[in-house]
Amino acid sequence: MTSIMYDVLSPDGFPISLAPFKTKRAAVKYALQWCKRFEQQGYYSTSRREKIPLEDLPENLDLVPVTMAE
Repeated sequence: MTSIMYDVLSPDGFPISLAPFKTKRAAVKYALQWCKRFEQQGYYSTSRREKIPLEDLPENLDLVPVTMAE
């Protein structure tokens, strides 16, 4: 049997959390908290040195389904 969970990927394509989330709502809530980590500098810097303004950061994250085998 399989279940669907959710991962949030940074603009660089890496998961922002160590474990996937059971619901989309939990993933979105965590993503918004994660974005707050960059408030002091005011932007997210990608590995390619692109600066994404803080207000644009949430829309640059990807919410992806993850199939988990039980």
